[in-house]
Amino acid sequence: MATKLLLTFAICRLITVGLTLDPTELLGLGVDGQLSVDSTDVEKASLDFGLLSRAEPLAVLHPSSAQDIAQLVKAAYGSNHGFTVSGRGHGHSINGQAQTTNGVVIQMSGSKGGRRKPPQPRVWYRERYVDVWGGELWIDVLRSTLEYGLAPKSWTDYLYLSVGGTLSNAGISGQAFNHGPQISNVYELDVVTGKGELLTCSEEQNSELFHAVLGGLGQFGIITRARISLEPAPQRVRWIRVLYSNFSAFTRDQEYLISLHAQPASQKFDYVEGFVIVDKGLINNWRSSFFSPRNPVKISSLGANGGVLYCLEITRNYHESTADTIDQEVEVLLKKLNFISTSVFTTDLLYVDFLDRVHKAELKLRSKGLWEVPHPWLNLFVPKSKIDDFDKGVFKGILGNKTSGPILIYPMNKNKWDHRSSVVTPDGDVFYLVALLRSALDNGEETQSLEYLTNQNRQILRFCDDAGINIKQYLPHYTTQEEWMDHFGNNWDRFYQMKMEFDPRHILATGQQIFTPTFPPSSNIASW
Repeated sequence: MATKLLLTFAICRLITVGLTLDPTELLGLGVDGQLSVDSTDVEKASLDFGLLSRAEPLAVLHPSSAQDIAQLVKAAYGSNHGFTVSGRGHGHSINGQAQTTNGVVIQMSGSKGGRRKPPQPRVWYRERYVDVWGGELWIDVLRSTLEYGLAPKSWTDYLYLSVGGTLSNAGISGQAFNHGPQISNVYELDVVTGKGELLTCSEEQNSELFHAVLGGLGQFGIITRARISLEPAPQRVRWIRVLYSNFSAFTRDQEYLISLHAQPASQKFDYVEGFVIVDKGLINNWRSSFFSPRNPVKISSLGANGGVLYCLEITRNYHESTADTIDQEVEVLLKKLNFISTSVFTTDLLYVDFLDRVHKAELKLRSKGLWEVPHPWLNLFVPKSKIDDFDKGVFKGILGNKTSGPILIYPMNKNKWDHRSSVVTPDGDVFYLVALLRSALDNGEETQSLEYLTNQNRQILRFCDDAGINIKQYLPHYTTQEEWMDHFGNNWDRFYQMKMEFDPRHILATGQQIFTPTFPPSSNIASW
């Protein structure tokens, strides 16, 4: 009864703001969750981490189950007037991908639910996998699996992201060279399609939907459950950073390290990333305390080529029972690398503390009011064959000596990516992620302004186009279907076919701006 009263109140409120669907379509949902038009809920769903766009939904659904989501999407699909539906996790999108105006946002993470909450993670110890709700944050997946001494194999750098959100893109970090992205470590999904059907899919069952949804940008369905592969969790991590002034030496070593993926654990690192340092003066990075004011390192003292340094970031996982061999194994690997010999920075920490390292930096930035600012991020997959050209034109050219945030760069092995997924990667056996993770600040510094950084992103994309660097955007953002067709290239026909099969009215994830909803002309509702 209470749920029906909430729905009735919400629909009365929606009519006053111009909802064009028949209110009885929502009254008949029978959901256990909460349909909200509370100004706080609506405002939260209007924004995302990027703070680059704002789109106010008509309502927000806090689901209690996959059935709640199926009921809502089925109502949207069968509506005579039409409304859109977007799933939202932790709201970490950059360009409004989880937003919608003429519709309802489903708040998957931190759900208020209703009479009951979404299911908790369920670990299958013997089978080595965990079943998790699509809105579950990876940090909570980690905590649940560690209780059994297990953990997922592939991660993102930041763990306060939803499972459904990262699987709709790819989910990458320094483990991807070895285990592939997160989408390569999923056994099974439950998905609510754009028709409101709740389907279980895997390699063997509804396989077309399974592969389409993984990296599918939310276009074919909303992930309500994922079955994720697990491995025994290490206890500790040896975390190492070394510096390079020569880009070719830096990339050569990175590529060598990822080529060891098939070697025994004792003969390879578990994580390979890196970043670019172009700022003058002290080497500093908000993602760790390696280079602190108490231990200053000047770029000028390290012979940086063109004022640019490159940092290789690597880790070895281990158990306390094998701690006596870790030093020797790491030393053997480091001897094969050509970094600046005086630039080795090492720390040792718990596995969970390493994985959750970015959150600690987040708390510091929040305390200084530097977290909830615009983030004009640009994430690119760059082919190995063109990474030197990118270095010359961007790192040593366009960026100058100001970054306004970290610039990550690390290679991945393409054979660890399933070509049947919807993700698009460059040609070649190896490609790089280049992630310009900048924050725009309103502090009077032109080079830190949103306009400056946005224009610089456009300049980088234009340079790649002019230089024949066939990049692919990761977490892509385009505003026309022609641009999306170019992004997907030869995969467009299949992507379009899957859309027509699983979301023929184009009601899901319209914030991606790939397809336009196919609604009949709206009619005004005079009374209810």
